[in-house]
Amino acid sequence: DTRRRPEWFAAFLADRGIRKPSAHTMKAYRQDFDAIAVRIVGSGSDLSAMSLSDITTASMRGAFAQYAETHEAASIQRCWSTWNVLCAFLFTCDHIAANPMPMVGRPKIAKTLPKSLAPNTLKRLLDTLSEDREHRASDWVARDRAIILTSLLAGLRADELLRANIGDIRPADHNTAIIHVRGKGGKDRHLPIEAALVEVLGDYLDSRATRFPATVKRRSVRGGPLNSWAPSAPLFVGPEGNRITRGTLQYRI
Repeated sequence: DTRRRPEWFAAFLADRGIRKPSAHTMKAYRQDFDAIAVRIVGSGSDLSAMSLSDITTASMRGAFAQYAETHEAASIQRCWSTWNVLCAFLFTCDHIAANPMPMVGRPKIAKTLPKSLAPNTLKRLLDTLSEDREHRASDWVARDRAIILTSLLAGLRADELLRANIGDIRPADHNTAIIHVRGKGGKDRHLPIEAALVEVLGDYLDSRATRFPATVKRRSVRGGPLNSWAPSAPLFVGPEGNRITRGTLQYRI
């Protein structure tokens, strides 16, 4: 992103970067800043020309009122949160006299229960997957089955699937295991996974060892396929044997 922005916003991004947020979070900060800043300095203007004195309750209210005309409640809520964090940072650094965001309205997001899959959806999904004959190098039934069942049975988000390592899976009693999940916002958790999922992951790792024998640390009967790989090795890989990308994950799903 080469768009010019004020130095004080760059300082804010640097401060947030210390907290190691995801690339998507950093992108959202820039997008939310641009969305409001352009309504303050004017369309076509250089955003780097926006000054700290432009951040007032009146200017924020006006900009968010315009933004709300063309955006949904969830987008407004996220944008408001970005500017609230930004203004709190600027106030803490003594760059502005007060954070105006508590005086700017924001929509309330209704709480809804998660939607569940229909009873036959998973069966149809796995049946469709089993029909895949692996005509192309990118077709990999054992891996795709492991991705689908790990996401559904362990509840991992896409980013958590991407960052998972083989060492995050720790065998437990009765062929079950515990998976250490590096969650959003640095909130890690440990989830039990049943023996059937452990078996599916083992089948996938066996097929991976056949596809990419040079990446195997050692063949080990003791401990199963998990012990054949370095703990830091990615749990899921793409067609070239490297850590799976978001694009590949979304395409295969």
